[in-house]
Amino acid sequence: MKKTIRLGKIVICSIMLLNCSSSIERREGSSVARETSPMNTEVLGKWNRSCALCHINGEAGAPIIGDQKSWSERLRKGESVLLKSVIEGLNSMPPLGYCMACELDDFTSMISFMVGENLRVNK
Repeated sequence: MKKTIRLGKIVICSIMLLNCSSSIERREGSSVARETSPMNTEVLGKWNRSCALCHINGEAGAPIIGDQKSWSERLRKGESVLLKSVIEGLNSMPPLGYCMACELDDFTSMISFMVGENLRVNK
């Protein structure tokens, strides 16, 4: 029962976040920290199935959605390093974050979604 309620909260939060617009401060040429529109519903669905479980509560050390301190540490390494970690897996995160249907653009959108506002990517 608790898992059903928790999953329901995740879905509701994701839908609410989908309806919010966000802009992220950016450096020239950065595709991760760029002005973004909300994720489309297809990518949001992939995020819900693959990323939300760990990134909502920080399971297994995953950076929590919107946690600027955790994300800024990762973003300092640069976009290419961050995307490589997603594709190859890192620590407890499996390769592709279990999103076998995700494209590189999907991962970029998901990262922007989780990073939140006012962060920069160092290339």
